[in-house]
Amino acid sequence: MEKAYPREKSAFGAEFSIEIGPGRGVLTDLLALRAGRLIAIELDRVLAAQLRMRYATRPSVEVIEANVLTVDFANVIRRRPGPLLNQGPQAPSDETLAKAHVVGNLPYYITSDILLHLFRYHTYLETIVIMVQREVAERIAARPGSRDYGLLSATAQLYAKVEKLFTLPPEAFTPAPKVHSTVLRMVVSPQVAALKVEEEPFIEFLKLIFAQKRKTLFNNLRARYDRGAIQQALQEAKVRPDVRAEALDLKKTAEVFRRLTHP
Repeated sequence: MEKAYPREKSAFGAEFSIEIGPGRGVLTDLLALRAGRLIAIELDRVLAAQLRMRYATRPSVEVIEANVLTVDFANVIRRRPGPLLNQGPQAPSDETLAKAHVVGNLPYYITSDILLHLFRYHTYLETIVIMVQREVAERIAARPGSRDYGLLSATAQLYAKVEKLFTLPPEAFTPAPKVHSTVLRMVVSPQVAALKVEEEPFIEFLKLIFAQKRKTLFNNLRARYDRGAIQQALQEAKVRPDVRAEALDLKKTAEVFRRLTHP
């Protein structure tokens, strides 16, 4: 993970990093040396307390004991660092906030949930560098038309440019997991405006068309739209009714969405 972390300071000030799941603080120690401000989010009460003690003399490091899936990142990022975590009138506006670099070794079983939660706060984030199970990384980075392309792929690529950095075998860890792990870098670069779609409705549309991957796009759409409207939208978008959602890139998916919602 160390070589995946952006080494350079921001051109407009110190780096601001958020670490998810710091555990015993191995990566945290490295981040604390480089980041002008570091927030570490740890679920385990004992580990969080130990980290607070370790960094008690480092005002630039804040440890939050919380489930990352319940964290309001907008609120956390807006807070001014300091003993009282001031959120008063002197707190910076969204326009002047330094965007955060998110780093972490994500628990394999909730990787998707964490990423989807992070994307809700994409306007506050600059990069996301994470270690995940190799198979999950393949899904996140999958291209349209491949078997692995699905809701997680489409959502990740709606908000960021995804790059696989490297993969580590189980023996690289102690204790060794049963799976290979891959480090991904996601540079936040939302495509919502370029695709000319409304963000939340389009996310719901993606959930609909990938709800049952073995079904055709047409059949998934029938759960919400009239048959005639679907046929017209697909015809105008030049999409065959027997294709599956995984065959369409985001641009073509957005076109179908626009024709269905704004006929």
